[in-house]
Amino acid sequence: MSGIKLLPQDRWGCKVKDKGNAAREKIRPGGGGAVLPMYLFTLAFVLGPFIYMLALSFMRREGAWGVDKALSLRNYLRIGEPVYLETFAQSLRLALLSTAAVVLAGYPFGYFMARLRPAARSAVMLALIIPFWTSSLMRLYGWIIVFRANGLLDAVLLKLRLIEEPLKLLYTYPAVLTGMIYALIPFMIYSVYTSAEKLERPLVEAARVMGASAARAFFTVSLPLTLPGLFSGIVLTFIPSMGLFFIADILGGNKVVLVGNLIHEQILKAHDWPFAAALSVMLMALTSLFLVLYGKLSRSGEPEGLV
Repeated sequence: MSGIKLLPQDRWGCKVKDKGNAAREKIRPGGGGAVLPMYLFTLAFVLGPFIYMLALSFMRREGAWGVDKALSLRNYLRIGEPVYLETFAQSLRLALLSTAAVVLAGYPFGYFMARLRPAARSAVMLALIIPFWTSSLMRLYGWIIVFRANGLLDAVLLKLRLIEEPLKLLYTYPAVLTGMIYALIPFMIYSVYTSAEKLERPLVEAARVMGASAARAFFTVSLPLTLPGLFSGIVLTFIPSMGLFFIADILGGNKVVLVGNLIHEQILKAHDWPFAAALSVMLMALTSLFLVLYGKLSRSGEPEGLV
């Protein structure tokens, strides 16, 4: 009997397979060589450029395109100026507003999409994906037709007599916010859908049988079990919204300036690469902090919904 290895048991007393042994069983000879190209790729195209950008952020601009290699904190102190702090604050506000709007619209959509019949679900998923087969720039230029003065939106509202003169929404903050929501909402929908699809309906039905109302069953059963997808959607929405400068360029003109726009201008117009590198490092620090918070709140620590 001493040579017999017993399987561990879960909290219900059922025997389960040891995850450690299962992981060791998947390891095969030569596995290290298989992942070597991935490490080399990460070193060459991820870690290497980041180290270069970090070192460049401590240098100074010299001439039109030159760089003075003398190291200093000048660029980071420059970020503390009010005009640049306001740009970071505006980017953060837009990211928070767009993320909140995407949560309010995308969570119910993804949750109820998971409850559709397979045929209807496939049709809805296809309808969501088809617009994104085209270029994002082309889709954003479509919003120009909607928002411009005497455009599609104004024509509809004037016809319904809801307004008396064109709204002129193009090149305004609401136009940029709408573009952000439109570009990012699929990430929330599919993240929530992935969690909602795994939701076991008997658990919700059991809560209803025990006397819980539909709202109470949702907040005590459905919502907690779909939180991983919700958190993943928030991460996949908030982080890109901090750097999607082309949306602010197209729909906001020069009236809405984000950190991404500022970096773009410092590289192509001001030719101040060290300052652009410092701005990029600060932006990465903010997004990394958000990822750390997500890892603390999420049980898995890995975004789900797109894998």
